[in-house]
Amino acid sequence: MPTLVEIAHEHSDLNEEALDHLNLLLSEWGMLADFCFADMLLYLRMPNSQFIVAAQVRAATGQTLYDTDLVGVSADAVERAMIDQAFTTAKVVTGEIKVETVSEPVNLMAIPVRFEDQVIAVLTREWSQRSGRKPGQLERMYLTIFDEFTKMISNGLFPFAGRGADATVAPRVGDGVVVLDAETRVRYASPNAVSAMHRVGVSANAVGQTLAELGVAETAARHAFERREPVIEEFEQTAEVTLLTRTIPTLKRSGRQVVVTGGVVLLRDVSELRRRDRLLLTKDATIREIHHRVKNNLQTISSLLRLQARRLKSPEAISAIAESVRRIRTIALVHETLSREAGEDIAFIEIVRPLLRLVEEGLQSKDRPVKFDVVGDGGRLPAIVATPLSVVILELLQNAVDHGFPEGSQGGSVLVILGSNHDHALTVQVINNGRGLKPDFEMSKVTGLGLSIVRTLVTTELAGTIQMRAGNVSDSTKDLIIAFPIPLLPPTIMIVFMTLVAFLLIAFQFFV
Repeated sequence: MPTLVEIAHEHSDLNEEALDHLNLLLSEWGMLADFCFADMLLYLRMPNSQFIVAAQVRAATGQTLYDTDLVGVSADAVERAMIDQAFTTAKVVTGEIKVETVSEPVNLMAIPVRFEDQVIAVLTREWSQRSGRKPGQLERMYLTIFDEFTKMISNGLFPFAGRGADATVAPRVGDGVVVLDAETRVRYASPNAVSAMHRVGVSANAVGQTLAELGVAETAARHAFERREPVIEEFEQTAEVTLLTRTIPTLKRSGRQVVVTGGVVLLRDVSELRRRDRLLLTKDATIREIHHRVKNNLQTISSLLRLQARRLKSPEAISAIAESVRRIRTIALVHETLSREAGEDIAFIEIVRPLLRLVEEGLQSKDRPVKFDVVGDGGRLPAIVATPLSVVILELLQNAVDHGFPEGSQGGSVLVILGSNHDHALTVQVINNGRGLKPDFEMSKVTGLGLSIVRTLVTTELAGTIQMRAGNVSDSTKDLIIAFPIPLLPPTIMIVFMTLVAFLLIAFQFFV
């Protein structure tokens, strides 16, 4: 469906300021349609003097006359005569038209939309008069309010410049309506408005009393009347009751002056919404505190292990504890990264990069200069996959350095490649240019803790496969390749169980 701006650019010569005014009107006309219980159409005049429907709205308070979309449809002869009269005379015109879906004649009110002393469009109200039914007090008052807005539109006083209604925030007509006079005295309160005021402790009849006497939205009304523009205010009468109000002043021209004749207050009870907001804030704070404590506990475990290592004399024991510390730091790194994410998945490259820096700090030395790099990004992975996969990559990097570049070697490079295969599964390759594999190497016969962890996590937790092979001899940068596809669907095992397994493996290494 074409927008107002698109139709205006194609069929009219309205400037941008006029279009902004019409867009402000469209932001408010849902309220206008609700007040008049009718369909509303916005007509623009084309260069050939025809009129085209540029926008359409249906009332939430009444039954629509049109089941189809009329945007882009030209006015017929009868409609055009009344619309043209309103456009040329700048006065409200009423009459009757024929609508195919309605048996009886349909009433039409053509309202000129004035902007900077000229009429730029025509707003129509179209409704069918129900026979045999007298309108109630609410309906009569709402139509009176609509008449006030009609006068303001034709005089260029509505909509308010730069004050369009936000449909996601502002209360609607159905939420509750209070009609005020020029002294903020209540002339009428709808049943929903009465119920909302009862929630904030106003039990007496509000009609005839000022908002200051009632203690409801008095500040917002005063500011709206002084500024001659709508004011939105939210106030809490008690800890459990919150009202959202929007006060709209009604204006008229008196000579060169614009005076306030009264106002309309739309109010909504948002107590339940704010209660849920507070619960969400509380849960968010609790989650942050849990993340903080988990991070601190992991750091405490690392510190305790490092203290223990300083008391040891055996190089093997010290090395084992250092490996355990790196595993714990890897889990802490993943946890911290995931805690900053709003969703349940994460860009995996945001974990791999700091993981490489962690390995560089722990394994690189002057006697063994090794360069680490990563290619690809791996996409976004669920948290339940990211954690075990990070532990796997850590073990592969550590094995690549320990077995590919022994102490005293000239060093080399280790490359991590993140990609995907023909089955759209994630593949991880760890490539180094070190010593390479022994001729009799078999992955199934590996007994070392590091590769045992890799095999367990990949085949059990990640439902993947592992391949270790020597690279092309002619390619000096690819002596060892380790690759395994990881399905993008998360495994069924919970992340808590995976973390527990990792800690058990670390504890096993430490105490054996």
